Amino acid sequence: MKTVGLVGGMSWESTDTYYQLINRIVRDKLGELNSGQILMYSLNFADIEPHQRIGNWQVAANRIMKAAVELERAGADFIVICSVTGHEGADSIQDNIGIPLLHIADCIKSKLIGLKTIGLLGTLYTMELGYFKSKLKPKVIVPELWERQFVSNTIYNEISQGAILDRSRRKYIEIISNLAKKGAEGVILGCTEIPLLIKQADVNIPVFDSVKIHCEEAVNLMLGV
Repeated sequence: MKTVGLVGGMSWESTDTYYQLINRIVRDKLGELNSGQILMYSLNFADIEPHQRIGNWQVAANRIMKAAVELERAGADFIVICSVTGHEGADSIQDNIGIPLLHIADCIKSKLIGLKTIGLLGTLYTMELGYFKSKLKPKVIVPELWERQFVSNTIYNEISQGAILDRSRRKYIEIISNLAKKGAEGVILGCTEIPLLIKQADVNIPVFDSVKIHCEEAVNLMLGV
C-alpha cells in the first residue's frame, strides 16, 4: 500500500471527513483490520484564509507547498490537498515536490463524461476563478452573484466552524434547483465543506461529492487499482 500525504486544516471539519472516508474505503476494499497508510500535515486555516481573501495566492500556496514538502520528506508517496480552494496554486506546488499531487478537479472530471452542462458550488474563488473550472470538460455554470455570496459565506462562517444549519440547507437546495432550471444536468459540491450540509437525497439532480470522489481516487492510487 502506498502512503498518502494529506494537507489538511482548510478546514479541519472537512479534513476529518477525508481521514475517516479514506480509512473506511480501504477497509471496505481489503476487509478486517485494514486501514489507510496516512500522513497528515494539518495547517492553521486562520493563517491562510486572510491571504486568500485579499488575493495573495502565492503566500497561501507557499504554506501548502511547505506542508507537501514535509510530507514528502516523511515518506508520502503522493499528496492530497483536502481543500478545493487550496488547489489555486496546485501547479506551482507540484513543480516543487518530487511526488504526484492528486488534483481534485482531475478526479471529478473523470466522473462527468457525457454531461454537457454542470453546476458548480464552492467558495467565491472556486466559482469565479479558473483554477478549478478550467480543468473540467462540460460547460460550467454558477449561481447568481447573491447566491454565490450566500454559499461562500456559509462555508466560512458556518460549516467550517461546525455549524450545520437547516435554513442554510434549504437555501442551498433552492440554489441548486435554480441551476437545474438553467440547464445544469448535475451539480459539483466543489468545496470540501459542502458535503457536510448537502447530500444526494436532498436534490433531484446528480450530486458530485468532491470529497468522496477525491478519497476514492486516493485509495485507488494507494492500492494500485
